[in-house]
Amino acid sequence: MFTGVYTALATPFNNQGQVDYPVLERLIQAQLDAQVAGFVLLGTTAEAATLSATEKAEILRFCTPRIKGRAKIIIGTGTNNTASTLQNTREVLAFEPDGVLVVTPYYNKPNPSGLIAHYKQVGALGAPIILYHIPGRTGLKLSAATLDRLLSEVPQIVGVKESDYDMAHVTDTAVKYSGKLSYLCGNDDLFPQYLALNASGIISAAANVFAPAFVQIYNRFQAGQPKEAFALFAQLYPLIKACYLETNPTCVKYMLSKIGFGTEAARLPLGEVSAENKQKIDRLLQTADKNLFIK
Repeated sequence: MFTGVYTALATPFNNQGQVDYPVLERLIQAQLDAQVAGFVLLGTTAEAATLSATEKAEILRFCTPRIKGRAKIIIGTGTNNTASTLQNTREVLAFEPDGVLVVTPYYNKPNPSGLIAHYKQVGALGAPIILYHIPGRTGLKLSAATLDRLLSEVPQIVGVKESDYDMAHVTDTAVKYSGKLSYLCGNDDLFPQYLALNASGIISAAANVFAPAFVQIYNRFQAGQPKEAFALFAQLYPLIKACYLETNPTCVKYMLSKIGFGTEAARLPLGEVSAENKQKIDRLLQTADKNLFIK
């Protein structure tokens, strides 16, 4: 099972818009020093949609030997095109990931039969699949019946990254499946709620900056200290909210730049964080406990 804190790794860019590999190496090491359980490579936070095929391959060649044997690796391969999802998945199998993250196809809004066929074809390639459910980005909300069919008919689906804010849906799903597969929180600001619903861990964008705090929250909860876990979460909460003042990962990358991890640059169509929101983030960073941050 996938348990613990998984960082959805950001892609640092230099001032020329190229991948900044020295900063990426430092960012990986900082996550490992914080004892994260694993990484998601080429996910949303990595701005995978704006990376070329060559850049994706280079990033995987760079990251995987630095991580393998020290933490688990999940690689994002999902698109809204089954053929390209299959191609992506075949290509990353050479890096021997522990799993692939496959989002429900966005924009197309596939019907249940198409969705099941999509995941069956990915499953036939043999890699363990984490189904990524994020209705706010995809426009597709899985019904309970469709999720039941997916998990029944596609045994390669071993986990769900749940990023729905409908807590009734989250609760229904957790009660049915959290003990049977890796049920992973995809909403940083709801981490304690998911832990209380027996989630096995979290895939977190904010962990790029605050991995030590997320790991401590998880460890305290697992040690039977929910009050202590929540006290730390409450301390972190304003900073988590600040990570999402604008579209992820713009604010995360701005925070990373402020603590010495590269530039704030994101690729268009993501633009620069507004001056007003930068000021809000700056005030929070100045007063925050530095033990919450990566080093």
